[in-house]
Amino acid sequence: MPRVIGVVVVLVIFVYALVDVIRTDRHQTRGISKTAWIIVMILLPLLGAILWFIFGRPYGRPTAQPIRRHPTAPDDDPEFLRNLEIRRRQQAEDERLKKLKAEHDAKERDGKSSDGTGEAKRGEPDPHDTDELK
Repeated sequence: MPRVIGVVVVLVIFVYALVDVIRTDRHQTRGISKTAWIIVMILLPLLGAILWFIFGRPYGRPTAQPIRRHPTAPDDDPEFLRNLEIRRRQQAEDERLKKLKAEHDAKERDGKSSDGTGEAKRGEPDPHDTDELK
């Protein structure tokens, strides 16, 4: 029974140390590279774990968790909301321009002669003020 407990303790220490090596940033390992620490851990399980805790582990700094830079939902993302507002304004502007163009075309049709030539009636100023160009 004590032999089984010893094997379980060694296995727990080995697994904990191996996971700790894997989760540690490669720039924070001391002594040798992160890959070398993993190889040492696999070749010498108990000794590698002890060496890791003494010589390889970063100084007193807890392993930093990755910072989430993006919001989880689109409606929480300020960039998404800004783009949504820009698209809404552009659509409103496009609709306004279409309405103005339709009004302009309607006025232009009313100002044209009824013979279908498309020329302005005589005596009236050209709506586009291009009399000099004719």
